[in-house]
Amino acid sequence: MPHLIIDYSANLEDVVDMAGLCNALRIAATKLEAFPAAGVRVRAIPARHYSIADGNPAHGYIDISVRLRAGRDLAVKKAATQQLFSVAETFIAPAMAIHPIALSFEMRDIDPALSPKTGTIRDHLKDSI
Repeated sequence: MPHLIIDYSANLEDVVDMAGLCNALRIAATKLEAFPAAGVRVRAIPARHYSIADGNPAHGYIDISVRLRAGRDLAVKKAATQQLFSVAETFIAPAMAIHPIALSFEMRDIDPALSPKTGTIRDHLKDSI
């Protein structure tokens, strides 16, 4: 159940297509063998209040955090991190070329003993996934 959470400064609303970034990351994540398509969830949450570096209100940030159910080996997680970070970096490169934006990424494990889950998405998936 990979959750991709994009936390970003609200001043990027008109600079980066966040819905497009969510979709690009979803597509990339569902192509990874280690990520079950039915479990992928991507969301973007703007921070209305923030202060960055020297306080210049033009500065922005995008912090992508991936919560992943434990059990995958480090090499698999490193490869997934690189692939997803590359997708995000490529997607926002045009905005980064003209705006001061910090991009960060972190992947961490979810302890399955402390994370019960249930759902019916798999029952309703299209055959195309």
